[in-house]
Amino acid sequence: MTRTLFITSTRIGDAVLSSGLLAHLIQISPETKITVACGEEAAPIFHAVREIEKIITIKKLPWGMHWPKLWSQLVFKRWNTVVDLRSSAIAWLLIANCRLVLKRRKRDVHRVIEIGSLAKTSEIPDPRLWISKDCEASANAVIPKDNFIVIAPTANWKGKQWPGERFADLAYRVVSERGIIPKAKIVVLGAESERIQAKSMMDKLSDNHFIDLVGKLELMASAAVIRKASLFIGNDSALMHIAAALGVPTLGLFGPSREEHYAPWGKNCTFQRTTLSYDELVGAEGYDHLKTDTLMHTLSVDMAEEAVNKLWLKIKNK
Repeated sequence: MTRTLFITSTRIGDAVLSSGLLAHLIQISPETKITVACGEEAAPIFHAVREIEKIITIKKLPWGMHWPKLWSQLVFKRWNTVVDLRSSAIAWLLIANCRLVLKRRKRDVHRVIEIGSLAKTSEIPDPRLWISKDCEASANAVIPKDNFIVIAPTANWKGKQWPGERFADLAYRVVSERGIIPKAKIVVLGAESERIQAKSMMDKLSDNHFIDLVGKLELMASAAVIRKASLFIGNDSALMHIAAALGVPTLGLFGPSREEHYAPWGKNCTFQRTTLSYDELVGAEGYDHLKTDTLMHTLSVDMAEEAVNKLWLKIKNK
């Protein structure tokens, strides 16, 4: 029996972007038993992967002490392949036949390309997701029977969050009689901890136009909802990367994050960013990461609507 260790991100979005490499490793060695080490929030991404025998959750500790703790759980096994996407020293402190260690991030290379290059294949492996039947059932119990779009109006940092009233305006334009998906329902997704952030959008929607699923589903049940949607629109976030990995038409909205690293990946995806660049936003006088309000104001509803209309036209003309 062969064993593979796959050390990936503590964050959900980055874990999703690493999933293509994991799928590739499974494809070339389907009998291998895989141990995944990742953050607690990212662990559900891997729950339905049949080839995974163990998931070790990494909880960051002061002074990097989570790495010795992780090493102590791995050192007594011999590994055929150790994949370390965190660029730690662990790969070199374990007995392994092959080590794939991600080097420091290159400035203008997308994260999927950076990670996928470890596969050493002619094509970069696309991210993919595994969704259990239970999560599918949870999604089916709450989604509308007719067409619907998903809006994810939250982000893990206020600076990246487009104003809620603009999300509401854009959603109404998309599902209006003259929109690209007339009469579609609007489903709002997010974590329970993000309810206050999502409220600014939902307060602008009439009750009969949207379904509030914020905080009501587990992560992969939310993914199952997204997979059945006609369209996804959201900030640069984990749910955006999930939508892209599922092949759903996806518009990602960017401001103080780098689209060259984190734009939604896939043929059915596009992004629209603020008129101000990343460097202009975070380099502005008085900028404070901890205190800033949204930095997305220079991205208008008209700009976002134009981007989503172009995406829809491109997909329909395939």
